[in-house]
Amino acid sequence: MSDRHIQVKTLTPEAFAPFGSVIDRSCLEPRAMNAGMARRFHDLAKIEIAGQDARVVIGVVEAKAYPVPLNLPLVERHPLGAQAFVPLTDAPFLVVVCHDENGRPGRPQAFVTTAGQGVCYGMNVWHGVLTPFGAPQDFIVIDRNGPGVNLEEHVFDEPWIVTI
Repeated sequence: MSDRHIQVKTLTPEAFAPFGSVIDRSCLEPRAMNAGMARRFHDLAKIEIAGQDARVVIGVVEAKAYPVPLNLPLVERHPLGAQAFVPLTDAPFLVVVCHDENGRPGRPQAFVTTAGQGVCYGMNVWHGVLTPFGAPQDFIVIDRNGPGVNLEEHVFDEPWIVTI
């Protein structure tokens, strides 16, 4: 395997902690609500935002499947807000993140989710695009809306190859 290849790891809260939160209800005890007819898994991720007149928004993303191995030409980050993706099915998806190295992304790390897991990328964390594989997938996205530039992209000199 060349130096530009990245092998995915299983997504765990501990491994992902430097980059944000794993959204996984199996990590919390639910609390009853609606007279015991519902269970709430509360506070699964912190959605940080910055900037005057900024607000947290919720949307739905319909994402096409990517082929694997994944050709990773770029990563992005959001300096003014966290960004969370919660899948609407139990299908896995790829999660790619990088530590920041003096304003540029370092070597990417890749994870694959397990059934029901989502992620919340911390504010200003380098990450890959939303990457379902095998079949298209729908997601709830929770992020920031408001004035200011909240997207920075970095194109690598040479793409990385992510294998499962």
